[in-house]
Amino acid sequence: MSNEKQVDSGRRGLLVATCAAGSVVGLATAGALVSTFQPSERAKAAGAPVEVDISTLQPGEMRTVEWRGKPVWILKRTPEMVASLKKTDGKVADANSERNPAEFTPQYCMNEWRSIKPEILVAVGICTHLGCSPSSKFTPGPQPSLPDDWEGGFLCPCHGSTFDMAGRVYKNKPAPDNLQVPRHMYLSDTTLVIGKDEKGEA
Repeated sequence: MSNEKQVDSGRRGLLVATCAAGSVVGLATAGALVSTFQPSERAKAAGAPVEVDISTLQPGEMRTVEWRGKPVWILKRTPEMVASLKKTDGKVADANSERNPAEFTPQYCMNEWRSIKPEILVAVGICTHLGCSPSSKFTPGPQPSLPDDWEGGFLCPCHGSTFDMAGRVYKNKPAPDNLQVPRHMYLSDTTLVIGKDEKGEA
């Protein structure tokens, strides 16, 4: 083999190696760029909206999702659960959600159901007393730690605060306010967004 051919072979090998190295660097850079467009866990924890598919949620079923590090309940109320709210209107401390509405109840949920749709309750599952997590007590009737005329709702086991099926706190209980209803909206009948509403407010 002539010296000229040996030089050409060497150049060709160097060119192939350089291109291969460049491709690896290019792929790594592209991967880094793509990852920057995805919301980080820190951004989600800071309050990025959460999209939830509720197409499989059955009447009487509750699902819990996380938003801003808090548990958010999505409850599909049965017709009986919705009807029970008329019975608890006179028993709860803030039936019209007038206490601290900016913090606990968006304007579009200042109704008896405390929701956009009567059958869907969206509420933060944290007691407004000392931050405990209430338990679901959906079955009506006498039960331990509950009154005999219980209509169904939530019980905070720490200090006995009770809430009806709209998250409204009963009278003479330690919790000072109703459960928080976060800002939310529907993208469709089956898709719910928590942490943002149609006004763009979070």
